[in-house]
Amino acid sequence: MTKRIGILGGISFESTIKYYELILRTYYEQNMDYYYPEIVIFSLDFQKFTDFENENNKRQYIKYILEGINSLEKAGVEFILMAANSPHAVFEELEILSNIPLLSIVKVTAEKAKQEGMKKLLLLGIKFTMQSSFYQNECKRHGIEVIVPTENEQNYINKIIFDELVIGILKNESKNKLLKIIDNYDVDGVILGCTELPLILKQKDTDAKLLNTVKIHAEAALSYSLSS
Repeated sequence: MTKRIGILGGISFESTIKYYELILRTYYEQNMDYYYPEIVIFSLDFQKFTDFENENNKRQYIKYILEGINSLEKAGVEFILMAANSPHAVFEELEILSNIPLLSIVKVTAEKAKQEGMKKLLLLGIKFTMQSSFYQNECKRHGIEVIVPTENEQNYINKIIFDELVIGILKNESKNKLLKIIDNYDVDGVILGCTELPLILKQKDTDAKLLNTVKIHAEAALSYSLSS
């Protein structure tokens, strides 16, 4: 029996769609049948969620995310993945408060980087993520250093994500700017630490090794669902 998957999504809807597609497409590629795992999606209010982030209102932020987690629990899911990087800033608090397991995007990405023998990574994401320390803390446990772009570069990346990617706008100009930022750093790999970044940045675009957090997280969720 597969474990019923809960996806806490809507943050943003573009990446939530990609999670759903990746989990089921990967299942079919591996098994060549239609016994897909059951999936329940609870979609948060993206603006409300983002407002709590921007206001650094940790108490309300946790409370709101937990409402989504509790709704998924009521729907009978057996574990949950949050379909975004930024809420993992409060993962440890949520893990304590949740009655069912949470699958961390940060932990599975750090494990992937370790498997690849990476020692130094560049983290791209929204400013909230780049200015937090949860990726640095987790990767440090594996002997991996995580650095972030300059303040100006962070502002540019943040603008691309919120003004374009979360609503499905993909511009070559923005892609080229992101690739130029990546080229500024001598690292073993790049964490695409926003679940919208893989929409615009593909491995074929750069020689830098990209850690696609959506793909890594979705594959880990499928593996966990299928485990006995």
